[in-house]
Amino acid sequence: MEPWRTAIATSDATHLWIRGQDVTALMGNATFTDTIVLLHTGRLPSPGERRLLDAILIGVCDHGAGAPSCAAARLCASGNRQSMPAAIAAGVLTIGDEHGGAGSLCMELIAAGLDLARREGLSIQAAAQRSVDAAIRDRRRLPGLGHRVHTVDPRVKWLFDQAAAEGVAGDGVAFMQAVEAEASRRIKPLPLNIDGALAPLLHDMGFAPGFGRLLFIIGRVAGITAEVAEEYEREKPMRIKFDVEYDGAPLQGQ
Repeated sequence: MEPWRTAIATSDATHLWIRGQDVTALMGNATFTDTIVLLHTGRLPSPGERRLLDAILIGVCDHGAGAPSCAAARLCASGNRQSMPAAIAAGVLTIGDEHGGAGSLCMELIAAGLDLARREGLSIQAAAQRSVDAAIRDRRRLPGLGHRVHTVDPRVKWLFDQAAAEGVAGDGVAFMQAVEAEASRRIKPLPLNIDGALAPLLHDMGFAPGFGRLLFIIGRVAGITAEVAEEYEREKPMRIKFDVEYDGAPLQGQ
């Protein structure tokens, strides 16, 4: 039988290694964010990248109990008092294109737009215009733009200012700012949201598009665990109820 193969981690009777680096050395000299990057890429981040990734993880960790991941986790915790992991898993399972997935979709948009600019010799602004044209033509939402709550997402400026200060901001940031400007001109004011900010930063750090969703999951698990713990500590079982209005077939036998 062929063995399972991995380049991520291994251990023996006295040592553990992640990507070839001794775990106890990492425990003394690295941060958890450093280790996330090492696990996924095989390298350690620069100090500027670490600060930005820390900020992104904070920015996505929780946005209120009404978000699908937190609401589902609390609902499961309300009905299942025996399995905290089940409640946490219920929250993670809600993460998809509509909730937490826009970062990866936005990274795909950036990669395609910048590839178009290189292939056809376009400016970043012209490539952004093409991307907005295609979204309007195909009646697609542009990922990373607009927010259900905020008219201006306060996290975006902070991240972009920090990225500029750390020398991390590159073509990805320029492209998304051009998309924001073009969409606001052609469609309606659609300010960048956290996904539209984290996506270009991750792109400019060299991450593949799928990492946008993975980083959201890593950060959001911290919030989900807190929501589940609070549900167990403060609330009675089965306390979450919904007002349900029946609108099906006429009821028989009344």
